[in-house]
Amino acid sequence: QLQASGGGLVQAGGSLRLSCAASGRTFSSYAMGWFRQAPGKERESVATISWGGGSTYYADSVKGRFTISRDNAKNTVYLQMNSLKPEDTAVYYCAADPRGWGVVLRGRADYWGQGTLVTVSS
Repeated sequence: QLQASGGGLVQAGGSLRLSCAASGRTFSSYAMGWFRQAPGKERESVATISWGGGSTYYADSVKGRFTISRDNAKNTVYLQMNSLKPEDTAVYYCAADPRGWGVVLRGRADYWGQGTLVTVSS
């Protein structure tokens, strides 16, 4: 029900925009977020957004470089990633939950996308 896309190979300093399209239900009242998991590392929260878009959270490692946004009319959440670094290389997952952005932030969301691979070359 969550389909992530937009990953790919990019050089350091470049940009990518990830999209997560929801289907099967209306996610406009759900908090949503992006997570990532690099090889050999645990999954970590990257960015979270409240259902209305008024509240956002970013991991310290991406603040100032990544921007999360949503278009509830399109049932889609985005992650604009600028100034990419090799350490941003990971599989990126989107997540959604109706219980609020705190639940999503803690990785306890009920709905998860399949992941999209982002590779940043040095």
